[in-house]
Amino acid sequence: MASSSGSNKNDFRRKWDKDEYESLAQKRLAEERDLEKRDGKIAPPVKRELLRHRDYKVDLESKLGKTIVITKTTPQAEMGGYYCNVCDCVVKDSINFLDHINGKKHQRNLGMSMRVERSSLDQVKKRFEVNKKKLEEKQKEYDFEERLKELREEEEKAKAYKKEKQKERKRRAEEDLDFEEDDEMAAVMGFSGFGSSKKSH
Repeated sequence: MASSSGSNKNDFRRKWDKDEYESLAQKRLAEERDLEKRDGKIAPPVKRELLRHRDYKVDLESKLGKTIVITKTTPQAEMGGYYCNVCDCVVKDSINFLDHINGKKHQRNLGMSMRVERSSLDQVKKRFEVNKKKLEEKQKEYDFEERLKELREEEEKAKAYKKEKQKERKRRAEEDLDFEEDDEMAAVMGFSGFGSSKKSH
């Protein structure tokens, strides 16, 4: 198995006989196959589905900012963190939870392999056609008449805003006139010298 005798006397490393170990491994594999055949327990290889995209939204925000009281009797699903009911485990933060549900162990528990189905040329063409139709529908929705209506409404809003501003200015001018008349009356009555901060126009 291991021989310490070598061509170089200063080399103290053990030398392994690779051929001998390979023959032992082959014998062991043959014996295991014979035992399986005798017992009739030839396990067929597990056929897993190809990887497919999720058809649900991953809920990461429902427990955000909430306080939970955890006791010894609290079930694992209600503990702090994100619970995976497929693998029966709790993950403490959202990044690790996403890593977990996209990982090999979780996908294997769902019965899927990590291999992705190869798309054929026809499938790719169909997908392009579907996306093209979606774009065309969006362009049809953008109607010229609707755009004109929106522009008119915006113009009307701008006009109404200007009118409101003008009314506000007129009201302020009238209030200033009233104040000036009050100042004149106060001056006549002798109240003009009380250090008013109002500047005369």
